Amino acid sequence: MNKYKFLKISSSKKIRYLINKYKNKPYVVFLHGFMSDLEGEKPKKILKFCNSKKIGFLAVEYSGHGKSSGKFTQGNISKWTNEVKISIKRIIKKNKFILVGSSMGSWISLNQFKFFNNQILGFLGIGSAPEFLENLMWKKFDKKIKNEIKKKGIYHLKYGNYEYPITYQLIKDGRKNKILNKIITSKIYVTMIHGKKDEVVPVSYSKKVLKIFKNKNKKLLIIKNGDHSLSSKRNLNKITKELNNIFSNSI
Repeated sequence: MNKYKFLKISSSKKIRYLINKYKNKPYVVFLHGFMSDLEGEKPKKILKFCNSKKIGFLAVEYSGHGKSSGKFTQGNISKWTNEVKISIKRIIKKNKFILVGSSMGSWISLNQFKFFNNQILGFLGIGSAPEFLENLMWKKFDKKIKNEIKKKGIYHLKYGNYEYPITYQLIKDGRKNKILNKIITSKIYVTMIHGKKDEVVPVSYSKKVLKIFKNKNKKLLIIKNGDHSLSSKRNLNKITKELNNIFSNSI
């Protein structure tokens, strides 16, 4: 049976996670995007894939997201990275795993290589957005917005039907988590999937991620009519097809 559970990270913090019943097998670890949660179509589809293969599945919901405890405005890349690290150590333990990161989840996935390099079997990025806080937000903010964030510590960014509370501490912490200048030498299979019509994160970000990996087993799949979420039934099938390729070549 697949179910949501809660992991106590500290005396005041509990984060929600989704897991299946295959404990002593390789895992797929799914990490969601900025202000997202575990209710979306991607974790459900990937969980279904893992059940069909009889392998482990873990999806982590960061603090301040979904039903996890904590305030979103107090979170940042360092904290969310640490929560994922603790979850993997306590739940997956010494088992091998494939990382699947959606948008910001790719950034947090890349941070996990510092801790679990020898356990990671492969990496699949979906609309990857490493370093988006500086490059896609801060650098595009005008002087008025930047001054408001510095003065008040927060700016409520309206984008489409959503409003994102962007804190100054979040921006500054993002600068401590630079990843695009790193090199990862793991000989694993790496696939980046990106929608050509992604209006949130340019395809160039997936290309930048591929440059981090100094191996030959890497590819970029650009989905012609794909948006940022890539959550349509057709696109979800493409995601699990690529995940299956990584799984087949890694196990």
